Amino acid sequence: MSKPSTLRSISPSYREQRDLRNGDLLIEKSGGGENQLVGCVVHFDRDFEAMCSNFIARIPLRNGMAPQYWSYIHSSIYSLRLNLPSIKQTTGIQNLDAEAYFNIEVPFPPAQDQFEIAAYLDRETARIDGLIAEKEHMLALLEEKRSALISRVVTRGLDPNATLKPSGQEWLGEIPEHWEVQPIKYLAVVGNGSTPSVENAEYWDQEGFPWLNSSVVNVSPVTSASRYVTETALRECRLPIIQPPAVLVGIIGQGKTRGMVALLGMEATINQHLAFIKPRSQKIGTEYLCYLLGHAYAFLRSDSDGAGSTKGAITCEQLANLKIPVPPIEEQIEIYTRIGQTLDVSTPLRSEITSSLDLLAERRSSLITAAVTGQIPLERINK
Repeated sequence: MSKPSTLRSISPSYREQRDLRNGDLLIEKSGGGENQLVGCVVHFDRDFEAMCSNFIARIPLRNGMAPQYWSYIHSSIYSLRLNLPSIKQTTGIQNLDAEAYFNIEVPFPPAQDQFEIAAYLDRETARIDGLIAEKEHMLALLEEKRSALISRVVTRGLDPNATLKPSGQEWLGEIPEHWEVQPIKYLAVVGNGSTPSVENAEYWDQEGFPWLNSSVVNVSPVTSASRYVTETALRECRLPIIQPPAVLVGIIGQGKTRGMVALLGMEATINQHLAFIKPRSQKIGTEYLCYLLGHAYAFLRSDSDGAGSTKGAITCEQLANLKIPVPPIEEQIEIYTRIGQTLDVSTPLRSEITSSLDLLAERRSSLITAAVTGQIPLERINK
C-alpha cells in the first residue's frame, strides 16, 4: 500500500503569492551548497496547477516579454557568478539578497529580438545538450563495465570454472568453494573519530596533523587534507591516529558518501562521519577489502537506512559484524592487480570524456552569454 501524499494547509493569501503560471521564472533564493551558488533560475513552462515553496521565489514577467530569453539572461548571470555579491551565508545556508540581485544591470532588447535570441539559443543549446548526453552515456557505460568487473571478481574470483558454494549472505550470493567467510572484526580493527570544538583555537592549525571529513571518500587513495588539528586536540579529544594501510568508510547522512569507501594513503585522523578499518590479520589485504566494500555499497546503505537517526547511519558495530568473503591472500593480490590493470586502461578514456564534457559545458555558457549580450549579430541568429 503506497503512502498517502503529504498534505499542507495553505492560506489564500499565501497561495496567491505562490501560484505558478506558464511563463513564470523560478529563482532559488535559499539553498546552494558547498561548491554550488544559490540563485539558479528556471523557466516554468507547464500548464498544470502548481505553487512554489518558501525556498523558491516566483518571478512573473511583463506581458510581451520572452520568458525563455530572460531564463537565459539569469543563466548567464549564474555562470559568470555575477550573483555572488548578492549572496549572504548564515549557518551554512546561502540566502539570496533579492534587492541586490535584481539591481544587476542586464541587456534589455526589444521583445521581438528577445524571442529570436531565445529561439536561436534553444536550437544551439539543444545540439550541445545532445553531445553532452552522448558523453554522459559513454561515462555511464564505462562505470557500468568497471562495476561489473569489480563485483564479479571480488565475489567469484578470477577462475570462471571454480566450484561455488552459498556464502550465507544475501548480498554476496555464491562464492568459490575454497574461500572463507568471516566477520570483519576477526580480521581488522574498526573505529571512528570526532570533531574537536571549532571554537577552541588550541585544537586547530594551518599545519599539524591531517584531520579528514567524509568528503575524502570521493577520491581514492586519500593523500591530502583540508584541515589540520594540533597535538593538544589529538590528546584531549582522543582522536585516533590511523596509519596506512587502512580503508575509510563514509558512515552518516543521506548523501551519496554514506557507504562510499577509499584507501587511506597517509597518516591521519578522522571525524565522526567516517569509520576506519585497519587489517590486523595477514589473511586480508587492504586493497581487496576496499574493492569488496565498494561492491557492498548498496547493501550497506539499505542495511543502515534510518539507523541511529532519520538521516541514516552505518555504525562501527555493523561494519565489524559484516561477514565478508576471504580468498587466500595470493588470490586477493591477483584480484586487485587485475582490477588495477583494467582501471589503468579505462582511466585515460574517462579523463578524456570528462574533459570534453567540461569544454561543452563551458561552450554552452559562453554561447548563452554571447547571445544575450549582443555579441552575436541578429543577422547570424536569424539564419
